[in-house]
Amino acid sequence: MYPDTATAVEPERDGVPSRPADDDVVVLAWWQHPVNVIALIVAAALTAAMAGFLFGDARARPEANDVDIGFLQDMRVHHEQAVAMSFAFLDRPDTTPGLRTIARTIVMGQSEDIGRMIERLREVGADEAPDLDAPAMTWMGMSTTYDEMPGLASRADFDELAATTGTAADELFARLMIAHHEGGIHMVEYATEHAASGEVRRMATAMAESQRHEITEIEGLLA
Repeated sequence: MYPDTATAVEPERDGVPSRPADDDVVVLAWWQHPVNVIALIVAAALTAAMAGFLFGDARARPEANDVDIGFLQDMRVHHEQAVAMSFAFLDRPDTTPGLRTIARTIVMGQSEDIGRMIERLREVGADEAPDLDAPAMTWMGMSTTYDEMPGLASRADFDELAATTGTAADELFARLMIAHHEGGIHMVEYATEHAASGEVRRMATAMAESQRHEITEIEGLLA
């Protein structure tokens, strides 16, 4: 450990060891004091660490605006109904194998999308789901209820699907899912143009492509 002060020493006289002088005490400047130097080093390290943490946290949190958050929350609701509708159709007997394959694809693909949307909402610190009592679609400059979002099937539609079988179930599922996908495409096209996050824009673009492809497949099976 370093001493707190340095002392002046008298020269050796007649073989007698030198001793500290009584009066000439030298006091170090504050910036030379070892304790102060250590304190400065620690303070600088802590400041650097805090700055690095804040900078890193800011960089780690993805960019997002109202469109990103609104789109992710509302599209989650939209996707969840597509999954539920597909499960309802798969429960119907004597339906077309090709349409059943499409329904399974929707269940798997849109369930995966839902997981990605939830993860993204968590990353930006937003709620994972919207307030269903609040207006929907405000991020698009619209105001509607969640029951009236573009393309959503009604409770009566679900009841009708649950009561059908065979060709009637095929035709109803096809009609409902085409309308559902077209409503979703309307939403994702807006997000591709107005979302702040490149990841959200890419996600929306992929959704639009897959839903257009599925519409074409459904129409081809019923032709």
